Amino acid sequence: MFYYNVWVRSNRYHSRDPLTYSSETRLKPGTIVVVELQKLEVLGFVSGLTIKPRFKIKPIIKVLDLPLLPIASIKLLSWLIDYYPAPLGIITQQLLPSNIQESEKDLIDLSKAYAPIIPQTKLNDEQAQAFKIISEKTDTYLLHGRTGSGKTRLYIELALNTLKSNRSVIVLTPEISLTSQLANNFKAVFKDSVITMHSKQAPKQRRLSWLTCLLSRQPKIIIGPRSALFAPINNLGLIILDEFHETSYKQNSAPFYQSVRVASYLAKLNHASLILGSATPPISEYFLAEQKHKHILRLANLAKSTNNNQLKISLVDSKNHSLFGQSAYLSQPLIEAISATLNRQEQILLFLNRRGTARMVMCEACGWQAVCPNCNTPLTYHGDTYEMKCHICNYKDKTPVSCPICHSANLIFKTAGTKAIVNNVAKLFPEAKIARFDTDNKKSESFEQNFELIKDNQFNILIGTQMIAKGLDLPKLSLVGVLNADTSLYIPDYTSDERTFQIINQVLGRVGRGHIKGQAIIQSYNPTNPIFKFAINDDYHGFYKNQLQARQQFLFPPFCYIVKLSIKRTSSKKAELASLDLKQAIIQNNKKLLVVGPSPAFYEKQQGKYEWQLIIKSKNRKLLLNTIANLPPNWSYDIDPISLL
Repeated sequence: MFYYNVWVRSNRYHSRDPLTYSSETRLKPGTIVVVELQKLEVLGFVSGLTIKPRFKIKPIIKVLDLPLLPIASIKLLSWLIDYYPAPLGIITQQLLPSNIQESEKDLIDLSKAYAPIIPQTKLNDEQAQAFKIISEKTDTYLLHGRTGSGKTRLYIELALNTLKSNRSVIVLTPEISLTSQLANNFKAVFKDSVITMHSKQAPKQRRLSWLTCLLSRQPKIIIGPRSALFAPINNLGLIILDEFHETSYKQNSAPFYQSVRVASYLAKLNHASLILGSATPPISEYFLAEQKHKHILRLANLAKSTNNNQLKISLVDSKNHSLFGQSAYLSQPLIEAISATLNRQEQILLFLNRRGTARMVMCEACGWQAVCPNCNTPLTYHGDTYEMKCHICNYKDKTPVSCPICHSANLIFKTAGTKAIVNNVAKLFPEAKIARFDTDNKKSESFEQNFELIKDNQFNILIGTQMIAKGLDLPKLSLVGVLNADTSLYIPDYTSDERTFQIINQVLGRVGRGHIKGQAIIQSYNPTNPIFKFAINDDYHGFYKNQLQARQQFLFPPFCYIVKLSIKRTSSKKAELASLDLKQAIIQNNKKLLVVGPSPAFYEKQQGKYEWQLIIKSKNRKLLLNTIANLPPNWSYDIDPISLL
């Protein structure tokens, strides 16, 4: 009889240690099995042999007739459970699908050999230089390529080079909605070697994609969102994170991993290269690349160099009410530009900068905004108490009745939604075909379901939030209107300036890409804000230096590590008292930790309970992991959070 450590795939299993099961058969690490857990049959995998325990144990019910899971995948999970602590049952879910049907492996055709179609367009000088540098050494490379510089074309050339050496490639995209567009670009070259994997696939298709990765001995290209990092692929040679600045690369539930860190460790395990591509790299990652002396490769020019690369950008002062006579949301210059664009039968994108639902406090007359003196983040208005609060340190102040700078009584406390914009635009342009894209869309209305219609200019005006601001290359799109450029600046978080710079830069990159001449109109209550100047001028380095100084002054990443601790109670007072008790205990146990708060969470009341949070900062990540390991029951944690909301 043999005894094995088995990692089980189940939410019911909360320990961080594998379970022990027996088998009369000698099994290797990576063997996929079915075992009994709490009277239910669940999937799992063998991680190794162990000694016979003193207590009675259950036998392995079934050994699946499938190849072994890659050793690198098993090592990745072992690292993950320590770096981003979570129950073993949840960690195992990252690698194993919800169920496996062995019979479906017969549906997979493994006879097709890799036969790429060589791309017709050659690399330009910048792309060729980047390709040469990356091909010379296995390492991590930060590819800082402006929007429209041809990063995807370079990715394809790098993938070609990798597959020629009989090694596979993982390409990550930040959104499922962008997966189809990227996959189509790769399929044009690699045909059946491309496998897409994401959660919106039908269960059977997702299983077949997973099984294809496991069964195939030919090199493959796996394309999908962050979960594709856990595809059971052997002989991995290259990992690419496209638009790696996007917040969706951070898992927002246990194990709360950051894809860049996971990809970095996976690349190390496979001796593979890692490419981090973005027009607006995250400040912390750029700083880390500099500190570690990694290659930072710049693609500064547009891939399509034509007379249509011109982009005319205008800033409209939203405080000038004379410009908003026809509409409360669209300025006269924007209305006139929309009309002219429709007459040319070209396409318009109206972007509503609505990250979160911040109840901002700002002056409509001069653009003043209320910020926390301790954290330099916007204060949030609470209508029930008429107070402004900081959701990081819990600083409070009375809401002014007039602006402290210009004494105007015109203070703003909310922003408009996409549906209100659609109704307004429909009245102004009744003949236009309008499409709205936001999180309220039904599946049939989603962007990915309508992409071909959008690309063929079947919709004249596209209205939406962040999901339509990135990754799009629409040949008929010539006008972009940013309706409320300031909104994301008022999110009460230390990343607000960075998110604003990124999203403005991204949305401007939708036009002026070489198809037709482009125009962008940005509406702002504070058009002199330096963030807009940096974004409009594509001045990443100026923005980076500006933000790095502020991060260092107020001790935010990359100058420290952070963990966010949260507790939910039936009343706000109970949640606050529990937070104060934990704060005192943490400080007593470790004087080196900086504990900020407690404060109510940004969305304080959810499902009848009140949530409060503590922010802990340290330059030593292990101290934060020790704090997590000693948390009282019912506390949740997020280490390396991308925001403190």
